[in-house]
Amino acid sequence: MKAVAYNTPGPIDREDALQDITLETPTAKGRDLLVKIIAVSVNPVDTKLRLGVAPEESEWKVLGFDASGVVEAVGPEVQNFKAGDAVFYAGSIARPGTNSEFHLVDERIVGHKPASLSDTEAAALPLTAITAWEMLFDRLGVKRPTPQGANTILVIGGAGGVGSITIQLLRALTDLAVIATASRPETQDWVRECGAHHVIDHRQPLAPQVEALGLGAPGFVFSTTQTHQHMADIAELIAPQGRLGLIDDPEELNVMPLKLKAVSLHWELMFTRSLFGTPDIAEQGKLLNEVAALVEAGRIRSTATDVAGKIDAKTLRAVHAKIESGSARGKIVLEGF
Repeated sequence: MKAVAYNTPGPIDREDALQDITLETPTAKGRDLLVKIIAVSVNPVDTKLRLGVAPEESEWKVLGFDASGVVEAVGPEVQNFKAGDAVFYAGSIARPGTNSEFHLVDERIVGHKPASLSDTEAAALPLTAITAWEMLFDRLGVKRPTPQGANTILVIGGAGGVGSITIQLLRALTDLAVIATASRPETQDWVRECGAHHVIDHRQPLAPQVEALGLGAPGFVFSTTQTHQHMADIAELIAPQGRLGLIDDPEELNVMPLKLKAVSLHWELMFTRSLFGTPDIAEQGKLLNEVAALVEAGRIRSTATDVAGKIDAKTLRAVHAKIESGSARGKIVLEGF
């Protein structure tokens, strides 16, 4: 089968940063599905792995997590899928990725693809939707109000893949007022399209902008990027006993300013359930099916903003470079081999 992989981690501006290769097609065992990949999207985690993680068990490391495709075969213990089913999912960080013609994935983290979406549109959703859903409802508990906070949430980095679907899920499933940050006219327009009630500029101090809205101190803050740069502002603007969630990877993070207000800190990593085989691993498949139902009901939409081309090394290198530039909005998708 065709695949895109690397054997030496490092920067993207090398011809061998990602390469077109041929691998043996794997066989479905246990609860695995063998999926014929139709479309994939790229996430910041792909670029982080390519920069610093070397292959461990083989010569090549295949990246890619988001995928949409069709079940080709099922393992003997599979319960919920059959050959021919259209699926979408984000794979496990502990297994080979989706940048290959065929891919093995545990059925428990797979959802049935929304029928109203193309494979390209569907491939944009899984990783970011799982991340947003787990942060909002499993970590921050946004349906459980904070004692003093206004009925408001601040989403820092609203135009990215996670921010885009976070805003939509908040509008579809809660009555919170949504403040989102974006710095350029096109990204500000995008977050408004996604449903943000208010938009502020994260290149400027956040606390004065939030105060100027007159909504009161937000009980919730979800920071998707550059958290270390915004910590002082977050500590100032968040309500006492508020809840802060983050998903980025700051090298250093001074959380002491949160103590005075007894602000709780919540990390989210959507790979945790599959990585550790947690007893609730099947929650990811369930929530993807709920996301699909919201799509079918017209309550949320795909965050795909660009179809870059075929799934090959040249196109993936260009997409990695785009994501690393920090200028992407929504999700960039590739389709077909």
